[in-house]
Order: sequence, then C-alpha cells, then structure tokens
Amino acid sequence: MAGAPRTTRPVGAITRGTTNPNRLRRVDRWVVHTYGPLLASSPEPPVVVDLGYGAHPVTTLELHQRLAAVRPDVQVVGLEIDKERVTAAARHADPPGLTFAVGGFEIPLAGGRSPVVVRALNVLRQYDEEQVLPAWSRVVSRLAPGGALVEGTCDELGRLGSWVDVRRGQDGAPTPRSLTLSWRLAQLDQPSVVAERLPKVLIHRNVPGERVHALMTDLDDAWARAVGHAAYGHRQRFLATVSDLRDRGWPVLGTRGRWRLGELEVAWEAVAPGT
Repeated sequence: MAGAPRTTRPVGAITRGTTNPNRLRRVDRWVVHTYGPLLASSPEPPVVVDLGYGAHPVTTLELHQRLAAVRPDVQVVGLEIDKERVTAAARHADPPGLTFAVGGFEIPLAGGRSPVVVRALNVLRQYDEEQVLPAWSRVVSRLAPGGALVEGTCDELGRLGSWVDVRRGQDGAPTPRSLTLSWRLAQLDQPSVVAERLPKVLIHRNVPGERVHALMTDLDDAWARAVGHAAYGHRQRFLATVSDLRDRGWPVLGTRGRWRLGELEVAWEAVAPGT
C-alpha cells in the first residue's frame, strides 16, 4: 500500500487463540447491519480484515459467509501473527474471496487494497490500556475512506459482548463513534454483567466518577424499574429499559429493531474515559 510504513515483522502480540463457533455472531450481525450498505455500494470487491482470529479460523469463515450474503464478491482476509496458525487456516480457505496471511496491527495487504472494515475482537484484551490508542491509530491509518475498525471483546460463547466503532478523523487520528453493548436477553439477570466484557479502553474505567460506570449504574436501575414488563418476556423488559435510559438523557443510537436483539448502542462521548 502506497505510503504505508515498512515493517520487518507483524506488529502486536500473539493471542491465546481460543475461540468457538458462532462466538462473534452478535458483532457480525451488527457489522452487516451497519456496514452492509457500504459494502454493497463499493465499486469494486470490498476488503474486510479479521484481525487476530486465533488458533482456528472458524469465526473468519463465518464472517465471510455472513458478509457474502450482502456482497458475494467480498474479500475477507484473516490476519494472524503466528505463521503456524496461518498455515493451518489456509486449508480452510475454500470459498472464493477468503484468504489468510501473516500480519498484525500494520494490516499488510497485497495489491494496494485498503480494508473497508477491520474486525478485531478479543485481541486488545490482553494489552495494557495505554497500548489501545497506538493500536487503533495503526489500524485506522490503513482504512479505506469511510471505513471502520470494530474493536471489542465477548465471552467464550458469544452471549455477551461489547465493541467500539472507530473511524479515522480528518486529522488522521482514531475517532470512536459509538459503544455497543450486546446481551443474550433470555439469560439476562442484570445488564451490568457486560462490564466484565467491556473493551480494553473502558474495562478499567468502570469505577465511580467515570461515564461508563454511570451507564452501568443507570442500566441496572432502569432494568430494575422495568420489572413489571418481565411478565411479557425479557425482550419487552429490555425495551422498557432502553426507553428509560433515553428519558434520562443517554444518547441511545439505533432503532427499536436493534434493541429487540439485545443491542444497546450509545454515542461515544457519553462513555469516553475521563482524563
């Protein structure tokens, strides 16, 4: 890619590599909804990167399958620092448009193509908080115009997760747009359980005085206040919870259809870490 910095080895650290089928279905569903129109309107086959897919490429295969439903010629590239993982994954690269390569936050892509979306789930969780912004900066510098980095974490079965939608600002710096929280509503006892799976940039900020802690507190309070809706099911109780949050002034994004899925997206400014 023209103007890209040359590196002698991938940037980043090898992850534990653990994964499970369907672990990332919730974030994939959000990516298809949010970026499906961008993928569909691309004048040439769009590139999407799955960064740090782990010891088995199952979630990369699933990502390709889900995106191909929107754009059949999508090019999905799975990147891993571990060469052995890439070699093993290459045996699963049967569908056209699915490849695997060695790489990290520098996002090395052949052919000078820039990715429209980079998905990095359960990658930065093992890093220190101060390493997040440099990693974001490297990735967004590689994005195509209008593209995004989707970075976050989830539990082992994909029933609970959160992610940040990061864009490239006019000055080239990473500019978070929103935080999305996602729950499997049928098993939800208390919304703040998602605090265990906040992105690295926020997980240590769940303390009094921080905005994300205020969100967790208001979520639990609104959920408790909506107990009267429980007789109609967890979904109706969650919809009432979201309505309560909006009434309290939280900048909730998205539509009722997204909330029914157990998603809550809020503008980044409402949860951004304090200085």
